[in-house]
Amino acid sequence: MKICMVSSESVPFSKSGGLADVVGALSKALASLGEEVLVVLPHYGFMTDELVATDIEHTVSLLGSEERVTYAKLSEPGVEYYFVRHPFFTESKGIYGPTSSSSYDNNHLRYTLQSKASLKLLKILGWKPDIIHAHDWPAGFLPYLVKQDSSRFFKNTKTVFSIHNLAYQGEVSRLDLIETDIEVDPLFFVGSGSEKRANMLKTGLEFADTISTVSPTYAKEIQTPEYGCGLEELLQRRKDDLVGIINGIDIEEWNPENDRLLDYSFSIDDLSNKARLKRQIQEEFNLEVNADIPLFAMISRLVSQKGFVELLEGEVSALEELLTTEKIQVIVLGTGDWEIEKQFTELGSRFKNLSVNILFSNRAAHLLEAGSDFFLMPSRYEPCGLNQFYSLRYGTLPIARRTGGLADSITDLDENPQRGTGILFDSMSGRGILEAVRRALAWWKKGRSVIEPIQKRAMAYDSSWTRSARSYQELYRKTQGGVTV
Repeated sequence: MKICMVSSESVPFSKSGGLADVVGALSKALASLGEEVLVVLPHYGFMTDELVATDIEHTVSLLGSEERVTYAKLSEPGVEYYFVRHPFFTESKGIYGPTSSSSYDNNHLRYTLQSKASLKLLKILGWKPDIIHAHDWPAGFLPYLVKQDSSRFFKNTKTVFSIHNLAYQGEVSRLDLIETDIEVDPLFFVGSGSEKRANMLKTGLEFADTISTVSPTYAKEIQTPEYGCGLEELLQRRKDDLVGIINGIDIEEWNPENDRLLDYSFSIDDLSNKARLKRQIQEEFNLEVNADIPLFAMISRLVSQKGFVELLEGEVSALEELLTTEKIQVIVLGTGDWEIEKQFTELGSRFKNLSVNILFSNRAAHLLEAGSDFFLMPSRYEPCGLNQFYSLRYGTLPIARRTGGLADSITDLDENPQRGTGILFDSMSGRGILEAVRRALAWWKKGRSVIEPIQKRAMAYDSSWTRSARSYQELYRKTQGGVTV
């Protein structure tokens, strides 16, 4: 199959979140399975990769203007990358805004230009895709543009639209929509009266042949008012065209047997160096060096979505109670909301068994994933999640809320002692987190002879992108054949 990926970001060129990891890894995994993949990305001003300029040039229509677009290119085995060059992107300091917490006012124009340019590029190349896979709200207009194309170049092309996080929808005022120079369809809109706005993500959901998201459980959750972000009725209507495929990870980068960021390696056959890494963590992060004290890690953006409000709220928070009443150690690594950072820092100054590190360090992330005993992920929602995969890969048992990809990748030890790989809990509350950690401690107290087989079982979980890519191959084939998925 010929598969064209259109995304606002992809590793190793640009990244703001998990979307970039998915596009980069999935493209390569599909190529390794024999598919022909072409990826269209913006060429942002901050990118320093040595790309090859092409002589491809054309214009894209926006209201009252014809915008000149050129391209750079990079070829890798099985994957061709084309980068849309236009001042919208080349003169930008960030992906969606000048900072991670701000947005450009013209994002609707930037990504409409990318979508229109992608279709023109394919025509210029004479590259007729079997599937155009559009990712998240920036590519939301693309499935509609394919259906509106009158050239018949795409008559045999089907579209797949992927939701990576339903909370981000790319809403546009009706006045701003006019600027895109797109023929307007009533299905673009949400709200009514003065609140009526075009919604780029909704447009993708309405017009794509098939919809995918990043885990089976999230595919079900987003059909409910709690998780549907106002689009649950649309997703219920299209439930027969909606499929959840869980993400994978780079199993070469995250490999305990040859992780270049670790001083010691270990494997599913020999876990002895995991204990040495735990000792290293305790020494480096000023915790008591004691193999018998269970070590809990949290590596995350410090934001409310990740469950930190529930962990920290109350006169005596769940975290304080755990640090006071249980013989445990906790390490926090990450940055985020100032108020959450402040609360963690204050607690870190009071408790010797809590190490708070307001920073991001890739080396520290690898070390904590490898050397900790447990990994705590009390997320309110998690479309897929990545850290639970890293934890499983390194035999660090995850404790997570039963939501999204966490529910799909972790088997609860109490519910299934013979197959369990971690702890899942349902109650999004401090009490729920507290009880989950105590359930984990009950397993820890059973001793090394019980814990080590569980760690090895966790390490055997298949978190590779090859597994996920095969599921996408099946989805593409069903979409091409017009078979309901």
